[in-house]
Amino acid sequence: MPAIIAACRLELRLPESQSLKDKRQVVRSLQARLRNQYSVSVAETDFQEKWQVAELLVTYAASDTGQAQTVLAKVVAYAEGFHLPVEIIEAYTELIDF
Repeated sequence: MPAIIAACRLELRLPESQSLKDKRQVVRSLQARLRNQYSVSVAETDFQEKWQVAELLVTYAASDTGQAQTVLAKVVAYAEGFHLPVEIIEAYTELIDF
């Protein structure tokens, strides 16, 4: 049975963050909600020392491409509509067949 690994790199702007503490609060909240809502793995992968920019890598394992694409599309939509001030600068998605 084939397996799909779906990965999405989200580059985010946090316009209202005034410190690393502000940024980490927003990023941790978004990470937790994505994990709980969509059963994805989420890691902050870049810009750890910049307080108004963040990069998250979201991954999801699925048995078919359609399911993987649907989950990642929902993740991006959720991040766009997140209740805390977050803007998506770039969202890059890749699917890997195993």
